[in-house]
Amino acid sequence: MTLVKVNNPINKSFDGLMHELFNEFPINFSKSIREDVMHFPPANIVEKPDSYQIELAAPGIDKTDFMVKVEGQLLTISFEKKTEAAIEHVKTIRKEFSYKSFKRSFTIDEKIDAANIAAKYENGILKLELPKKEDVKNDAKDIVIQ
Repeated sequence: MTLVKVNNPINKSFDGLMHELFNEFPINFSKSIREDVMHFPPANIVEKPDSYQIELAAPGIDKTDFMVKVEGQLLTISFEKKTEAAIEHVKTIRKEFSYKSFKRSFTIDEKIDAANIAAKYENGILKLELPKKEDVKNDAKDIVIQ
């Protein structure tokens, strides 16, 4: 038996339309609000056995324009675009590239070793490595009942 899916909007069922409207629309809409209105780049946070990793998608930005700061339990990542001088004798026909400043903050807890946070920017992704603190492990001890 062969199953063929036909994307014909006229034949779409009411359930399928409601699913698309209420389940898929908010995801796309929230991305648009976050990136276009609030100017937040999308972020991924991944937990590894010995650290957490935050990735921000920020293509086309020079790494010297980023500022990463830890104050208390607040990790702040910001970007400020420096203005470029206009080039004489060059007429711009269309300018669609735009870089907007942003500031994102993440709360970190006492499990993070804030003194050893490392950051690197490659291929349009800003990656921050937040190492976990070493847990003090209590040695097992047998207690003799008297």
